[in-house]
Amino acid sequence: MGTDEKEKNDLRSVALDDAGSMLRAHQRERELLAAKEALEQRTRELADSLATMQDSLAAQQRAEAELRHEREWFQVTLASIGDGVITTDTRGTITFLNPVAERMTGWTTNEALGLPLECVFTIVNEHTRQTVESPVGKVLREGTVVGLANHTTLIAKDKTEVAIEDSAAPIRDLHGNISGSVMVFHDVTARRRAEEALREADRRKDEFLATLAHELRNPLAPIRQAALISKARGATDAQKRWSHDVIDRQVQHMALLLDDLLDISRVTRGSLVLRIQPTDLASLVAAAVETARPVIDTKRHTLSIELRDEHVRIDADPLRMAQILSNLLTNAAKYTDPEGRIRLSAKCAPHEVVIEVADSGIGIRAEALPTIFAMFAQVPSTRDRSEGGLGIGLALTKGLIELHGGKIEARSAGLGRGSQFTVRLPRRAEVSQRESAREQATVSPVSRRILIADDNRDSAESLAALLELEGHEVTIVHDGAGAVAAFADARPEIALLDIGMPGLNGYEVARRLRQSHPASAATLIAITGWGQEDDKVRARAAGFDHHLTKPVDLQRLSELIRAEAAWRPVPASRA
Repeated sequence: MGTDEKEKNDLRSVALDDAGSMLRAHQRERELLAAKEALEQRTRELADSLATMQDSLAAQQRAEAELRHEREWFQVTLASIGDGVITTDTRGTITFLNPVAERMTGWTTNEALGLPLECVFTIVNEHTRQTVESPVGKVLREGTVVGLANHTTLIAKDKTEVAIEDSAAPIRDLHGNISGSVMVFHDVTARRRAEEALREADRRKDEFLATLAHELRNPLAPIRQAALISKARGATDAQKRWSHDVIDRQVQHMALLLDDLLDISRVTRGSLVLRIQPTDLASLVAAAVETARPVIDTKRHTLSIELRDEHVRIDADPLRMAQILSNLLTNAAKYTDPEGRIRLSAKCAPHEVVIEVADSGIGIRAEALPTIFAMFAQVPSTRDRSEGGLGIGLALTKGLIELHGGKIEARSAGLGRGSQFTVRLPRRAEVSQRESAREQATVSPVSRRILIADDNRDSAESLAALLELEGHEVTIVHDGAGAVAAFADARPEIALLDIGMPGLNGYEVARRLRQSHPASAATLIAITGWGQEDDKVRARAAGFDHHLTKPVDLQRLSELIRAEAAWRPVPASRA
């Protein structure tokens, strides 16, 4: 029994050991499974973290690529912009210059990087020449945008100067803190010159208006005084004739001033039409000398004329060419001291005619020569010259010459050394292809019935008196309605109608006359102070045959009346 019991105990012990081993194995297995699950969970977490990191890395790479693209775009934009651009850090040290800034300052980016802005961007006031602080200093101190600064001049590295306008703004980081500044500036030299030219033109305009008022006022004193002498009871016939001559001269002077004003306006607007015809050069010179002779003789000048070929013919408007030459001769006489010398010469080249007008006068300063033909320009003088004129004579002369296809230039050795004006005109060989101007018919004076309608009684009555002296029958009215009624009663052959009449103006009167008397062959002539090309077009549209500006040139009016008489039969009876 003892042996069996022992064996049982041994077997029980072995069984317990095996059971314990199995329990421990199962426990280990559970632990391993738990560790496996934990490891798998951790692996999954690591995989998720890795995926997240990869996504973040990809996003960062994309962001860096976009940032590089934006920087490249920004650099290209700054490089291509038309203004100069300079950036600085918070200390005002340069961090960037675009190509325009490099060109304007004379510094390259590599040279300027790290330098204080003042070393590269030096500006002064264009008037005081005092150094001016750049807008960057205020931007960095106050953190505000600084607007355009005017009247500053940039001094480049090579000491050249450029007129500029500049402005600056702060550069801020993501947190709103100032990290630097950006300054933009551009060249305004052309604009400054244009502004100065406008100021100079305005100054010349003011001088012109003052001179015009003076020139128009001057003739009024002798006209008034001569009129008083003419009607004085004790005036002799000689004194009356003298007063009449004075009035005639002064009126002609005022008419010439007004004609010049109208001509320069037409030339400027391109509305002046030339009447080109084959013209003898010698006759042009003779007409010009005749016009300028009173001024030349008054100052006792010696005039010499040199024509290499007296039989030269050119294609030109004879009236305007004579005006050109007389303007140059008169100008030479005005600006030459008494007993001076004036020379007019002309010579021919194969394709042009060269005309020169030279004098021994006061000369022209070198700085005045480039603008001598500008509107309202006056020849600078060291003394007052009452005959200085309006300052449009040379501008008008240049315009008329250019209309002829020519050119003019002025030369002078300086003050006191005289002046020389050279006109070059083309010689057109095929003159036969040009339409010659129609010659005015010369007829014996014929009495005509004439109606004058003008609300200015003195103007109407004085003109009527002159026409009556020529043998015409004249009817006078002073308003538009009266003109319409008088036309039906008097049956005039010629009607001189003022435009600015009360009630019906001259245009309306002309339209009514043409509508109510369609069979009438009467000549309607507009008499007005309005002489622009548009006024003439409007007059023709209203039914006028001719357009004359006040004061009326009696010789021109007489020519029109004679021209009408050249084809109109003389009336057999008068009503």
